[in-house]
Amino acid sequence: MEKSTILNEILEFNHQFVEKHEYEKYETTKFPNKKMVILTCMDTRLLELLPKALNLGNGDAKIVKNAGAIVSHPYGSIMRSILIALYQLKAQEVLVIAHHDCGMSGMKAEPVIENMKERGVSEETFNILTYSGIDIKQWLHGFDNVTESVENSVSIIKNHPLMPKDVPVHGLVIDPKTGKLDLVVDGYKN
Repeated sequence: MEKSTILNEILEFNHQFVEKHEYEKYETTKFPNKKMVILTCMDTRLLELLPKALNLGNGDAKIVKNAGAIVSHPYGSIMRSILIALYQLKAQEVLVIAHHDCGMSGMKAEPVIENMKERGVSEETFNILTYSGIDIKQWLHGFDNVTESVENSVSIIKNHPLMPKDVPVHGLVIDPKTGKLDLVVDGYKN
């Protein structure tokens, strides 16, 4: 008897989804109808809440997610995704949407590192990273204030040398219970 796994459940559901042509109601193009790219958090509470709170349907926006909705490096994959959305996929505005009660808020690196060690990452690996110039504690550190984190990410995006100067970059914080949005940065005024 085959052991039931998350992957097996997904594949079985997917088979039925395709067989029944369920995909047809989601058909759209790769270009966002509302011409926006959103950077938001990977928090599970936002999976359906965020699009509903913003009145977004399938095909309306490009959505990029990571832990904390943080642009931590100006030449990392998050910034690359935003630039591709703007230059190749017809997005015209950027929204950075973090949320209250985020797991990255106040997150310290030490407990994460200890968990890594418990799960088999060796001290030697951490030493190699340090020797290579990687500050693992800084890399894993979250943020202390969600508003400041949003302002920082907006600033990195807006001031990026490859960023078109005419693109508004907005910053918001969403309540993961109610969906209420708080405006942090109005990109039309900057």
